[in-house]
Amino acid sequence: MSRFQMTAVPPGVTAGIAVFDRETGQFVQQQNADHQFRSASVVKLLIVLDFLAERGPRYDVPPADRARLELMLRSSDDDAASYYWDELGGGDLVDRMVLRLGLTHTVRPPATHPGFWGYVAISAADAVRIYRYILDRAPLPVREFVMDLLHRPTRYGTDGFDQFFGIASVFDPDFSVKQGWSGFLGSSGYGSDRAKPDSALDLVSDALHTTGTVGVDDRTIVSVFTLHPSGTPYEQAYAAVTQLTAALTVPGGVRIQAVGQ
Repeated sequence: MSRFQMTAVPPGVTAGIAVFDRETGQFVQQQNADHQFRSASVVKLLIVLDFLAERGPRYDVPPADRARLELMLRSSDDDAASYYWDELGGGDLVDRMVLRLGLTHTVRPPATHPGFWGYVAISAADAVRIYRYILDRAPLPVREFVMDLLHRPTRYGTDGFDQFFGIASVFDPDFSVKQGWSGFLGSSGYGSDRAKPDSALDLVSDALHTTGTVGVDDRTIVSVFTLHPSGTPYEQAYAAVTQLTAALTVPGGVRIQAVGQ
């Protein structure tokens, strides 16, 4: 039996949850934390880290890249992610980051979909490892560059989707986020594969993930990955993920008084 308090998951929804308190150095909650989900836009964290990896010791970012990366992290721009996916070698960047960050359940997209960066497999526990690397191990210029952008998300992604579900709807004012959505009607071409899935990774269900930090000095890392039955309205999944996040134990988190239903 898990030693962690279990959070109720809505019927039909698959969830992976990991909450890590950096002040105590302990997980507060883990639930299905090693289950692999397709990453959707959460993989953009690995993309920016791989881009920055060999730019030390000054980690200068040319203006054109700075603008593109800002759009990718703050507004979850897919064109920027596709540009760097190709520039950095696609799945090879995932392999490099797995080794550098010590990830245990993150793998490149299935061989049937090598160009689909949103099909990188990842777990809630590995998302926590990514944030722990950024906050505690990455060179200071890398940490400052990435976290500054994650602390300033735009309300809407460049594809028009409202990305203030989960962490951004529950906590105020100290939070950072990198959200992910995939498969919903009108979302990017890196969404769900409506044909039969060719791998063990679920490429059909609609995916909605909220990841980031909460509290002063990024005290607590929160990672909630979810899958919803194909055809679920975005608003319904948005509300479900927000309610799941609101039910978590998050040290240092200041909650908004009214969480949307």
